[in-house]
Amino acid sequence: MFQDGFPNNLRDDVIKVIGLIPQKPYNNVTIGESQDTVEYFQDDNVIKFPYRIYYIDISDKFIDNLSVQQKMILHCIYSRSCDGFVRQKHLNSLLLMDYEDWAIPYIVKICDEYVVEILEMTYDILKEQDTEPIKRFCLENIGTFCKSYSRMISYWNEYYRYKYNNFQQYIGRKLFRDCFGYSKSMERRKSRDL
Repeated sequence: MFQDGFPNNLRDDVIKVIGLIPQKPYNNVTIGESQDTVEYFQDDNVIKFPYRIYYIDISDKFIDNLSVQQKMILHCIYSRSCDGFVRQKHLNSLLLMDYEDWAIPYIVKICDEYVVEILEMTYDILKEQDTEPIKRFCLENIGTFCKSYSRMISYWNEYYRYKYNNFQQYIGRKLFRDCFGYSKSMERRKSRDL
């Protein structure tokens, strides 16, 4: 499931966390995870994880017994949940930790999705942090990152344009520019790299 979503040195912790995830999916869902995957590069390694998981959320009593590193892994995995409230809960917990660089792909990916409350929460937390490691990660994945920026815009256009009619002030734009380092020059650089 998520073995390829974390560095090899975390293998034992990933196995432990996966073993705790309830194998019961949400109502009427016949699979535990999507066939579609998300793929990034990090430190010359390919990081790959399911686009969505459909397992019900884990009980907090199990989370309390995990090490800090195992909690981070769990929060990363559940940031891919089909339930937006579960995604937000686990991302919030992850962002409030002193998270490791290997958690960055999960943070960036969730921010190109359609739940504006997740973007607002993420921006409110990250604007107070040093986001240079995130900016480096986004540069390392410039093509995918620029697609994420475009995707965020398309969700704004489809769902939020009337509520937030000035895109310059839209929270998704602020998050991508202020915290993730997006700039027009990235688009030009991406085109040169193709």
